[in-house]
Formats: sequence, structure tokens, C-alpha cells
Amino acid sequence: MANHIAIEPLLTPEAEMGRALARQFVENEVFPVRQRIDDDKDHTEVVNPLLKKLLIDLGVQSMLAAGDPTLGTMINGMGFLEELSRGDTAIVVAMGALGWCLQPIQNEPYKRPDLIQEFAPIFQVNEIRHGCFAMTEPEGGCDIENPRMQGRTIRTRAVLEGDEWVINGAKQWPSNAGVASLYCTVCTTDPELGDEGIALIYVPYPIEGMSFSRFENKAGMQADRNCTIYYDNVRVPKRYRAWGPGDDANLLHQIIVQASIGSAMMSVGCSRNIFEIVTEYATNRIVAGKPIKEHSVNACALADMAIGIETARTYTMNVAYRYDHPETYGPRWSPEMRARARIAKVHAADVSVMVANKAMEMMASFGYTREGDVEKHWRDSKMIQLWLGGAQGGRLDIARYFCNLKIL
Repeated sequence: MANHIAIEPLLTPEAEMGRALARQFVENEVFPVRQRIDDDKDHTEVVNPLLKKLLIDLGVQSMLAAGDPTLGTMINGMGFLEELSRGDTAIVVAMGALGWCLQPIQNEPYKRPDLIQEFAPIFQVNEIRHGCFAMTEPEGGCDIENPRMQGRTIRTRAVLEGDEWVINGAKQWPSNAGVASLYCTVCTTDPELGDEGIALIYVPYPIEGMSFSRFENKAGMQADRNCTIYYDNVRVPKRYRAWGPGDDANLLHQIIVQASIGSAMMSVGCSRNIFEIVTEYATNRIVAGKPIKEHSVNACALADMAIGIETARTYTMNVAYRYDHPETYGPRWSPEMRARARIAKVHAADVSVMVANKAMEMMASFGYTREGDVEKHWRDSKMIQLWLGGAQGGRLDIARYFCNLKIL
């Protein structure tokens, strides 16, 4: 979608260069192999070579590990995510999960220079290293994301024994599970304490007592590994807790806000590429003596796609701007910020699914062939719609704030 609303005035020159670099990477490296990504089950032929070029050759892994300010603001990061998501959203997730893992110790007012200094060297090497934020559990699923539950349904327990946390429990579905070198694990010290019991504790891997199930075989997003993580008396130093009672709950809510904004912009990038593909098809496909885009039914469908993409993109950038200015708009973990981030994610994901559906209807059989690339975005966009509590969980967060919802 060439004429989308410009965000250049909001980006630093370095971030604009990063966005251009991401676009070049997608067109030169991702597009030529995109149809092979989901068939690369062991990640050796396509996925890891792509990740190496992105994470190592372009230096993204070291930048994320050190909290490099080049893409340090949400606004700057959104331009980068949008361009990468035009190519393959799972590559973006595998990359971005490292930033998500380290975010609790990198951003003011919560910043832990001691842990950054300790963990950053794990990733500042010439090989792919992943981070993982382990939140969802087999029992309660997205209950952990519900602020009304106040962490009372968390089953992964951390008990302090001397100067060590002893962790027992299980996590399901986290990105980069089973391949990460560092896990930020959402635990509770005591579920009866509510938010005061929520603890974000770092677990470097390999470590005794940590094991994994097989990798999940999904409809799409195969470049992002998911499996169940088991913690069996895993011991880590006391200092590996991100902050402490109450503060870790704030950070958990902030991470959900951050992930919602990022998911929204990934959906926008996905939608943009679908729109590019279907517009080219509608220009070249001739029916009744003229391009199908000149038929009013198709022109209106293309207009609906453009309306959705532009509104999703503009609102997401608005929320990202708010996230970057807590001094004006309040804490990043506030109920208002959470609700606005959820609007961005729910709307952008719904738009992406709609755009994929309309494009496939317009392209007919060409829409569901692997060679057309739309069906890949179709599968991936649906998965974005379903994570972080799904479309319904997001809507409940929105209603809790804007409608003073009383139910859980």
C-alpha cells in the first residue's frame, strides 16, 4: 500500500533508516523464500538463515539485548515491525520475543542495569540466541492476562529459600519456548496475595530442572517455536526477580500493553502486503474487457480494505505515541492504556482477517494457492487475532474500562 499515511515526522532519522533497512531485508531476503518458511520444520534450510541475517548480520539481536535507543521508543519500533511484518510475522515474533523478555528490566521507571549487564552478553554473540516471556499456563490460559484476577489463577509457584527462588509449574504456548537462552517467567509467590504475589523471575537456560514438550504443529507461524515448559525445582538467584511485590504486577500489565501495540502493527504490516498483492492482481486480471478493480463490486471491496488498514495504522500509532509519553498520558500499565492498546490490537487483527478474506474472495483459486502468498497471511493473521486472550478477551478489557464492566 504505497500511499499509506506518513509517519516519518514521528521517527528519528536512525529509526527511519531502520525502517528502510527492514523493507529492503523483506524484499531481498524474505519474499524469495516465503513460500518455504512453513515447510522448514527443523528451521535449518530457511528460518535460521533468515534469522541469522536479521539478528546477527544486521545487529538486531545485540541492539535488543542492550536496549539500544535507536528503536527504543514504541513509535520508532512500530515502523520497523510494520515493514518486517509485510514479509513474515513469525520471523518478527521470533525476533521480538527477546525484547519482550528483557523489557521488564530495560525501561524507566523500572530499570535494572545490574541484570542488563549480566544478561546482555548472552545475546551479544555471533550466533542466534532467543529470549522468551513465559506467561500462559495449561490450566487457566489467558486468565493471567485478566487484571481482575490479580494473578490468583497463576499456578507456577516461586518459593524463596535462602538466596534462591525455587520455581515449580508449567507454561504453555510462549514464543521461542524450547529454543530460548533466557526465560522471563510469570510466577506467584502466593496466589492469595493477588497482585502483590505476582513475580517476574528470569531463568537462564540451560539449567537443571527445566524441560520441554514437543514443538506445536500450527496452522501458520512455523518460524515461531511454541511448546510447553516444565519447571521442576528450578533454582535461580534471588536477584533474578525483576522488581518486587506490586511492581512486577505493573510490569506484567505493561508487557500486555506493549505486546498488544506490537501485535496491532504486525497486523497492519500483514494487511498492507495482502493489499499490495490483491491490488496488483485486480489491476492485471481482465474480466469483461477491463481490469476487475474497475468493476464497482471489487472497487468497493478494495476501498473497505484501505479504510481498515489506514484506520488501524493511524490508531495504533496514536496509542504508541501515548505509550512513549507516560508523563502526559499516565502510567503504561494503567487501565486506560491497556484498553487503548487492546482497541488497537483487536481492530487491527480484525482488519487483517477481513482484508485476507476479501482478497481471497476476489482472487478466487489464486487466493488459496501457496504461490500467491495471500493464504499464508490469511493463516498468520488469524493467529494474531487469537493470541493475547483472543478477540473476546481483548474486548472484555476494553469494556472494563470504557463501560465500567462489573463482570470478571
